[in-house]
Amino acid sequence: MGGGSTSGELVAAVSEAGGLGVFGASFLPPDDVAEMIRTARELTAKPLGINLLLHAMEDRLDEALALEPEVLSTAWPREDQDLAAIFAKAHERGCRVMHMVPLVEDAIRAAEAGADVIVAQGNEGGGHIGEIAGTVIVRQVVKAVAPLPVLAAGGFADGAGLADALVLGADGVLIGTRFLGTDEAPVEQAYKDAIVASDGGDTLVTTLSDSLSGRDWPGAWARVKRTRFVEQWLGREPELRRRRARLWEEVGSFQETNADDGLMWIGQSAGLIDEVKPAGDVVRAIVAEAEEILRALSVSR
Repeated sequence: MGGGSTSGELVAAVSEAGGLGVFGASFLPPDDVAEMIRTARELTAKPLGINLLLHAMEDRLDEALALEPEVLSTAWPREDQDLAAIFAKAHERGCRVMHMVPLVEDAIRAAEAGADVIVAQGNEGGGHIGEIAGTVIVRQVVKAVAPLPVLAAGGFADGAGLADALVLGADGVLIGTRFLGTDEAPVEQAYKDAIVASDGGDTLVTTLSDSLSGRDWPGAWARVKRTRFVEQWLGREPELRRRRARLWEEVGSFQETNADDGLMWIGQSAGLIDEVKPAGDVVRAIVAEAEEILRALSVSR
């Protein structure tokens, strides 16, 4: 979850319920990130993480580590970046490193650079993704970096998904879209309503949002909801880039008045989300359902 989709309340609720709440700090003003951390620390004494998108945010690394997260979460580096040096900085501050990858070769690179946990991301996820499905990339990464812990990401929203990830050999799941559909998520109600209404088939993979932002995400596509804005500009990226400034204002207006017409980064797991509810309840329900499924499988054998 990139910048702007997490809050102190959301992250604290996830950690307090037994998960690891992670701030999406990229592209946010430093004071905003610090304030979110302060809020979360007031609400929970449990560990917290901060996520940085390395291709654009390496210069914010020292600032993020100064906030003393227990976990530095990273993703989408450029090929010329020194992951070992980045991870070493975190380790020097007593911080664990969790790095997300879309390809097995990226997992090996991160493991050799000293990552403590690898997140294998399938292309079912929302936002920026690779091209390989979760069931494949998770198994590939688990086998490639063993015995390093692996989390599965992309398409996970419930206990059945967690049980599936564990059977695939992962040690847990990293979840985004399900937490957008919570009371604490700092997104518009229309965004949450769109997630609940989705059947999972109303998203598409494109580079349209990056043409609009002007940001270069190395090797990434983006999964977004098929909104009116997306339908209008799909396949017209050169013209969109030419009108970028005006269209950014248009998207900003949608976010304030009619968010379900603008840009929404959501994953296919939206089709598994039936209601908006507290984030802590989401964590507890996922764990309870996974335990029930795995217990039943054990008994049946």
